[in-house]
Amino acid sequence: MAYFFKEPSHTFSEYLLVPGYTGEDCVPDKINLRTPLVKHKRGEESELYINIPLTSAIMQAVSDDNMAVSLAKEGGLSFIYCSQSIESQAAMVAKAKSYKAGFVPSDSNVSSEAQLYDILELKEKTGHSTVAVTSDGTSNGRLVGLVTSRDYRVSRMDGSEYVKDFMTPIERLVTAPVGTSLKKCNDIIWEHKLNCLPIIDDQGRLTHMVFRKDYDSHKANPLELLDSDKKYIVGAGINSRDYAERVPALVEAGADVLCIDSSDGYTVWQKNTIDWIRKTYGDKVKIGAGNVVDGDGFRFLADSGADFIKVGIGGGSICITREQKGIGRGQATSVIEVSKARNEYFEETGIYIPICSDGGIVHDYHFTLALAMGADFLMLGRYFARFDESPTSRVSIGGSYMKEYWAEGSARARNWQRYDMGGSKSLAFEEGVDSYVPYAGSLKDNVALTLGKMRSTMSNCGAQSISEFQENAKLTLISATSLVEGGAHDVLLKEHVTQRGYSHSQS
Repeated sequence: MAYFFKEPSHTFSEYLLVPGYTGEDCVPDKINLRTPLVKHKRGEESELYINIPLTSAIMQAVSDDNMAVSLAKEGGLSFIYCSQSIESQAAMVAKAKSYKAGFVPSDSNVSSEAQLYDILELKEKTGHSTVAVTSDGTSNGRLVGLVTSRDYRVSRMDGSEYVKDFMTPIERLVTAPVGTSLKKCNDIIWEHKLNCLPIIDDQGRLTHMVFRKDYDSHKANPLELLDSDKKYIVGAGINSRDYAERVPALVEAGADVLCIDSSDGYTVWQKNTIDWIRKTYGDKVKIGAGNVVDGDGFRFLADSGADFIKVGIGGGSICITREQKGIGRGQATSVIEVSKARNEYFEETGIYIPICSDGGIVHDYHFTLALAMGADFLMLGRYFARFDESPTSRVSIGGSYMKEYWAEGSARARNWQRYDMGGSKSLAFEEGVDSYVPYAGSLKDNVALTLGKMRSTMSNCGAQSISEFQENAKLTLISATSLVEGGAHDVLLKEHVTQRGYSHSQS
């Protein structure tokens, strides 16, 4: 007879934290969010930490080299998506690892034969007002000029004007040669009162841009995640099909940690993948595995040699695995059960294996609940897809800006490898959707707000670190009535009054 769990599975929205004692030292500014990324023995340090407990999902719509750099600046980690060619993914990893802080490849480029229409379209797509004009319209063509918002006025131009007629030509630009130090570049920017400084090689080709705003940004990132060579730490996804070819390429490109991207980690194919990595590289290559939703799945991957384990099936906002196949579990219950198994494994073996909560996050307070329930860090898709730094296009839908966001299990991604069940090389049916998410602006601003809420909550609970939070947190299940009580209720919100057209009379 089938096994039936006695209790229903729960989501994060069904729990609240109960405040604990807050002492004088337990203020938000003193709360440390550093957390281990890979397994370690009792009494020893993990070989890899992240400075904030946030990682970006292994998805086409979320994690490319730009996201990897942007999130590492804030102290988190990206896993560059693997549903692309091995060569393309390895190039993204190499680009992120070779990134020089302050030296930015130009992502807004046109030729001098482009029109104002093209400039406006590019600005709409990227959100950037500085456009490099190169001989061939690429980021590494010979620089012939720059266009900024000061070079044109939409109200006085019809859009058909050619870029060559209103750009600032190279003869009037201040540039710097390749090899100029970042300090010298910033000195030039301040001396000439520039917003940006193009870096060109001896043949006049554009290599990078240095922006005034990035100077302040660099100083404002004390948590940036760096390796021993002061390069950003970068993760990459792999699958259980072509690992023998993909892993060597990613390791060669400089990936610091890998993760198997799969909807179900409790399989022989994940064990085979980990076995091959251990046989080929020993413990040198760090590999995460998953996803699982119970103690049995955790134990299987732990015994297989995983360095961290991802938790969650079907809880993602664009995932329809539960709807299509009827498998999965509420994310809160999954994290609680796997955390319990992780702690039991630690007591038994002396090896601590971090777990990553993947999916089920809707509100910022869910981040903190997941940590309190035992997750060491989180993996997020929808959250990061909303930002400027994600690789998808920003579009206007019904007068509001949105970002495209699609699942790896959707027909658009065609990522059949992540659903490896030893069968044919095709996506038999979709386990995810193609969608839009509300555009939210810059990653830095949003992550700062989210982390502020997390630190404030932990302060209310009397915890100064994630490990202390997990040990002392008190959680309570809530009723449907409690859920209603938790939001604004029994009042008429002013924004609704405005929308309904009511007037506010004055006497």
